[in-house]
Amino acid sequence: MSWPYSIIYRFLYSSEKYIWSQVRILHETNKAILVYNGMKTWIPKSQIYGIKLRKNIFEIYTKESTIG
Repeated sequence: MSWPYSIIYRFLYSSEKYIWSQVRILHETNKAILVYNGMKTWIPKSQIYGIKLRKNIFEIYTKESTIG
């Protein structure tokens, strides 16, 4: 596949799913955030695509495989 078609193919047919997950933020560094959602997990900031606060609960938008 040539360049533009491979990008479009990955975007349309990617099996990776993105989800909003409710978390409790425990600690933050320059490169990662320690969150709790049943277990403590370090999530690199480069893998977090959005953070929102809804009804006093933080939600992060990331790949489903990142949260577990």
